[in-house]
Amino acid sequence: MRMAELSSRTGVPIPTIKFYLREGLLPSGERTSPNQAQYGEEHARRLKLIRALVDVGGLSIVATSTVLGHLDAVEMGTLDQLGKVQYALTQRREREPEHDEAWRAAQAQVDELLERRGWSLRGDNPARTSLVEALSTLHRLGQHDVLDLLDRYADAAEHLASAEVTAMWERPSIEDRAEGVVTFAVLADALLAALRRLAQEAEVVHTATSA
Repeated sequence: MRMAELSSRTGVPIPTIKFYLREGLLPSGERTSPNQAQYGEEHARRLKLIRALVDVGGLSIVATSTVLGHLDAVEMGTLDQLGKVQYALTQRREREPEHDEAWRAAQAQVDELLERRGWSLRGDNPARTSLVEALSTLHRLGQHDVLDLLDRYADAAEHLASAEVTAMWERPSIEDRAEGVVTFAVLADALLAALRRLAQEAEVVHTATSA
């Protein structure tokens, strides 16, 4: 298909497609003339994934490029590469966090949680730092009722992770599994957040009217 058809099929404007090509996010098409190229289904699939990462996941172009680079490297079929894809999806801080008393308390809380639950993680998992940061902010704000729900949040996360990982391993190829890592990390996060907001409102209405 030509670029106009690729644009029509994916809903991505031609100028945006050209930008992604220049940035190296989208592989070049097969040249048929100096000014024309043909694109295949793999281009349409990649283009939709890019839009999901940028529009839904809120990733920057640089972060998206990193994720896609790891995706392209998973043909080796290693667990390490799948881990790199997931790690790249967690946005890292641009500045070092303030290691105050709240941060140290949150760090100890996370260490205790991981040990209690027997979660085996690499030391450089960026989600660990994200959790410490969230908890330290709650400590600073004095939001202890939220902090008291940590194990319930962990229960829900563990239950969902079990189902998601099972679904990922059922995918037929390493490339599909790597794409599944992206899908569950980005799109399922958005799905879960939306469902929580809906459930919260429904619960508030229910408890308010039944009181």
